[in-house]
Amino acid sequence: MTPLAKALEDLSSAEDFFAFFGLDYDPRVLAASRLHILKQFHDNLAAVADLENLDEPAQRAVYREQLSQAYATFVTGSALTMRVFPRLREPRGAFVALSSVRSKSGQ
Repeated sequence: MTPLAKALEDLSSAEDFFAFFGLDYDPRVLAASRLHILKQFHDNLAAVADLENLDEPAQRAVYREQLSQAYATFVTGSALTMRVFPRLREPRGAFVALSSVRSKSGQ
């Protein structure tokens, strides 16, 4: 395990990630969207080709940039509009057929 991987493994909060990478953040934005930001960060990293083949300083730079981009996404948008979690991507509301609705009297 690389020193960077070990260090990342020890991080336990969104604030820890921002401190580790030396990024400034608005505590209100982080409080409202911390899980969404970290999920977007994860998704951003997954889209980076050959990340594991970079040397550690280059990996650290990519991680920092991807976290910064994930955060920026939620500074300008909300967790609900960004819908990074699969459950939030599902259509809202449910269809209920009129024929399935019965009156209280059972008719």
